[in-house]
Amino acid sequence: MVFLGMEFFDFHHHKKHTSNGIYNLEPGERPPDFPYSVGIHPKMINADPFERQWTQLYEDISENCFAIGECGLDSLVTTDQKIQEEVFLKQIRLANELKKPLIIHCVRKFYEVISLKKHAEQPMIIHGFNKKGSIAKDLLKNNFYLSFGKAVLYNLSLQNTLKSTPLDRIFLETDNDAFNIEELYLKVSELKEISLETLNKQITENLEIIKNG
Repeated sequence: MVFLGMEFFDFHHHKKHTSNGIYNLEPGERPPDFPYSVGIHPKMINADPFERQWTQLYEDISENCFAIGECGLDSLVTTDQKIQEEVFLKQIRLANELKKPLIIHCVRKFYEVISLKKHAEQPMIIHGFNKKGSIAKDLLKNNFYLSFGKAVLYNLSLQNTLKSTPLDRIFLETDNDAFNIEELYLKVSELKEISLETLNKQITENLEIIKNG
């Protein structure tokens, strides 16, 4: 995406033709020639025998794989919590082995995710963060990054949370929402009272930091 001569990185998206970002690869899909992430989402755990899913995950990892994920914990799926934690922990260890950051999907299980972070040697990013400020504070205290999406454009409480989130802990994403990522960059630069150039530069630096562990 280009605006005023700038390109804006979309940290987590589902658009096959958006190369300036991290594409969320579906299992078994041909990896693109630009950055992507791949993982076993909590809702997918019961879809196939786990060993088959694990083999597929390894096959889907190529040189352009930027991160492992989405992976994490979800209180709304039917999979047993213990099994979810086992699969999540296995992916944390895989990320350690491959030296890749983790893109985390979390629904009402933030403190369980925080408790598992002690096993991670690589950066962990909560994608699509839209919860209250107290949860954000606890995540930030435990060295998580937060990736914000479309809700920042209209959710006043989330806007306040973003204002108090350090710039060096922020990413921005479209996920699977239909809007242009530059809208989000514009809104965040306004909320943070900084220039688009400053915001863009900081997010680029954040990417380099998580890429290098």
